[in-house]
Amino acid sequence: MKLEPLMWVVKFFVKYFRSILMSRVGQSIINIPDGIEVKKEGNKFFVKGSKGELSAPISEAIDVTIDQKVIKVEPKDLNSRNKALWGTTRALINNAVQGAHVGFEKEMEIVGVGYRAALQGKKLTLNLGLSHAVEIQVPDYIDIKMDGNTKFTIKSADKQKLGEFAAMIRSKRPPEPFKGKGIRYSDEYILRKEG
Repeated sequence: MKLEPLMWVVKFFVKYFRSILMSRVGQSIINIPDGIEVKKEGNKFFVKGSKGELSAPISEAIDVTIDQKVIKVEPKDLNSRNKALWGTTRALINNAVQGAHVGFEKEMEIVGVGYRAALQGKKLTLNLGLSHAVEIQVPDYIDIKMDGNTKFTIKSADKQKLGEFAAMIRSKRPPEPFKGKGIRYSDEYILRKEG
């Protein structure tokens, strides 16, 4: 049996079913934990919890329904753009719910002789082998907990702002590929070079 006609059949079915099947992320429901208040106003979704208040944007092409302790996200019609927005909207709402309930955190570490960090109030001071100390003002929505002077944990309710702040800190001295010196995420793998 020739494989080429069979491959064409497989490609057709994959393409056909991909066009009619739903978003895997978008179709899963979001459970509302205890102590979390949610409401929808226009094109905004608001979440209030123990970690703070957050909001997520909702596209006009997406319907969001709140039913007791469950949030459902559905597109108004299944074109390719709406399917992309479906999963994105669901992920943004879920991040807001999780952030208001338990929050998010990133662990970071500093590697290098003489490299260290110190936290004084809302000011993070980094000594990274430069001619001057790098001082970073910590925003109100970010909490930093030091573990010694080379490891620290950044916490926030807002996943996007947490990621942006952590990336900004890392950009002050990204890990170099020879000795791995610099600021890195704790679970980050540094691809090493010989030299």
